[in-house]
Amino acid sequence: MQITRASEYGMLGLIALARRPLGEVVMVDLLAREEGVPASFLGKIFQSLSRAGLVRSARGTGGGFSLSRPPTGITVLDVMEAVEGPIAFQRCLEPEAECGHKGGCALCGLFTEAQDRVKEVFGRTTLADLALRHTAFVEHQAKTGAAGPKHPTPAAGGAEVSASRASRARRSPTSNMLSTPYEP
Repeated sequence: MQITRASEYGMLGLIALARRPLGEVVMVDLLAREEGVPASFLGKIFQSLSRAGLVRSARGTGGGFSLSRPPTGITVLDVMEAVEGPIAFQRCLEPEAECGHKGGCALCGLFTEAQDRVKEVFGRTTLADLALRHTAFVEHQAKTGAAGPKHPTPAAGGAEVSASRASRARRSPTSNMLSTPYEP
């Protein structure tokens, strides 16, 4: 399992909103700049978050987004499922799965246990928890002198794309798994 950039960026944008007073309307461009993520992509992600009821959108002059409820009431699981849909480690764990080996497969129980544990960690971790631990990218840049965007946009077929693919190929299959539970 690998968390997509859409989920990551969505969480970063919501963490940026969580640092503000509830109800404050903020433009996506400002949130994107604070976190070093592409504004156009974050805007599309926030539309999904709005449909899921996690944020409210305001149009017109002074428009943007605000959290629809306190950061203590929005979990990482809420965000991920709003962006990606229900978490299912394997096809057989999807809600309407039609697995011909259901009930006789040793892997289904293992996948179910792993999925339940990940959902439990994501379900108990709130935006408020993350906001307490997170430093906005622009603040990180100011402290460390780091330059450039946090997440550079790869050029079509460019070196960054190749480097990214090579990096993924070198990772072990377990490199994306949680090694210890997050305790807020």
